[in-house]
Amino acid sequence: MREPLFVKQNSNKWSSYENTSTNNPDELAERFIEITDDLAYAKTFYPKSKTTVYLNGLAAKLHQSIYKNKTEKSNRFILFWTRELPLLFKTYQNQLLYSFLFFLVFTSIGALSAKYDENFVRLILGDQYVDMTNANIAKGDPFGVYKQAGEFPMFFMIASNNIYVAFVNFVSGIIFSVGAVYFAFRNGVMLGSFEYYFFSKGLGMQSVLVIWIHGTLEILSFIIAGAAGLVLGNSFLFPKTYNRFVSLKKGAKDGMKMTIGLVPLFLTAAFFESFVTRHTEMPVWLSVSILTLSLTFMIWYVIIYPNILTRNQKSHDAKN
Repeated sequence: MREPLFVKQNSNKWSSYENTSTNNPDELAERFIEITDDLAYAKTFYPKSKTTVYLNGLAAKLHQSIYKNKTEKSNRFILFWTRELPLLFKTYQNQLLYSFLFFLVFTSIGALSAKYDENFVRLILGDQYVDMTNANIAKGDPFGVYKQAGEFPMFFMIASNNIYVAFVNFVSGIIFSVGAVYFAFRNGVMLGSFEYYFFSKGLGMQSVLVIWIHGTLEILSFIIAGAAGLVLGNSFLFPKTYNRFVSLKKGAKDGMKMTIGLVPLFLTAAFFESFVTRHTEMPVWLSVSILTLSLTFMIWYVIIYPNILTRNQKSHDAKN
């Protein structure tokens, strides 16, 4: 390959590595491997060129970054939650936005469908659930379903099911991102018809105060799982400067980390649903407090904190 063509094919990648720093050890290692491969090629075919000198300098810079990062490995678990995961949310903020918008649109479709088709709620939620809830409403306990099982069995069942569904949601993104959109459609339509059902019974605000005690963390976590699926699918569809296999491998790794990061959220949501939601007569102020704290935490951790981290990192790099 002629040198100008070699430079043209890789210049964007080199420039990105040179100008965009990262503290992610895995990404640093990937960058170093790719640059040393390019350097070896350049040394073989263009040993005295400026390209070889440039790549040698870039490889040295990356090697130094890896050496500095070695001290972080002992704190990897803490760093994952305090830096790595939030920075992934920042990196894939577009996918998070798309996943949220998909979910919002599909939820609206579910609510409108339930409004204009009286059989739609039964089609989505099932006759058994609707009949049981109607009976509970007649008894004056519309949310009695949350009191039927014991706390601990309910916790383990809900937590394991939600974590499983989230990972399936992520993996389904490999089908050109369509799988992730499908899960957003299924969950969104179900939520929309579910909420419309309670609003149509005059229990709308009560359903929000009761069900969203656990639903805030649960639903927002499923939206993030959908974003992880989009990360996986888009990495194959739009590899950018990477070759398709390298891009897919990176998308799979990042999407998996985002999904793993949801496990504590699903455990917390399952705890709320099993141990707290069943107390349907709790004071309004307590329910509102849980809802507000859950929503505030998610906005802070997924949106605000990643932006603060990114801004501080850029400021630090500029000083150095």
